Amino acid sequence: MNKSESIVNLSASLSLFQGEVANPKNTAINPFYKSKYSPLHEVLNTVKPILSKHGLSVIQDVSGDAKNVNIVTLLTHASGEWIESSQLVLTPEKNTPQGIGSAITYGRRYALSAVLGLASEEDTDANEDEKPQSPKPKQAKVEEFDLGLYLKQLHTKYGVGLQEWAISNDIKMVDGKRNWSGMTQEQIKKLRSDFES
Repeated sequence: MNKSESIVNLSASLSLFQGEVANPKNTAINPFYKSKYSPLHEVLNTVKPILSKHGLSVIQDVSGDAKNVNIVTLLTHASGEWIESSQLVLTPEKNTPQGIGSAITYGRRYALSAVLGLASEEDTDANEDEKPQSPKPKQAKVEEFDLGLYLKQLHTKYGVGLQEWAISNDIKMVDGKRNWSGMTQEQIKKLRSDFES
């Protein structure tokens, strides 16, 4: 955080602002987390009149490169005093105009709320994961069988051929032995079809 040499007037006005302002209303719902938050326009509509009343204003600078969006928030006072936030760097989920715009809006809301000492969403106590949990797709049920017993039966029936099959099908070595337990489902299916046909 950077600041002007003196922030005496700014601090006094910020104190009055914080004593008067209420947290913006959580009017929007995050569909991934099923939590409520205050959108950027709601935050701005809540704070602008009270900031102005106390000689305060906010400027947010947005820059970026091919990968990240950077946001710096400047809180200024009519006296010329100022406080500048550290740069907030965000990576948009999608590198499209909509994805970048969404990251800018999200970052501006968080940065503005932090500089002004506001809470603009429900407190989750950081108990939720960073990314929403998508429902896991249902997988087709794979026929279960005892691979160890099956391999013993194959070895008894075919002997050395089983080891040669393993080498030709790139079954990984562990301590000089074939790692049958690490076989993929595809390798198991191929094994069964090769030896049962």
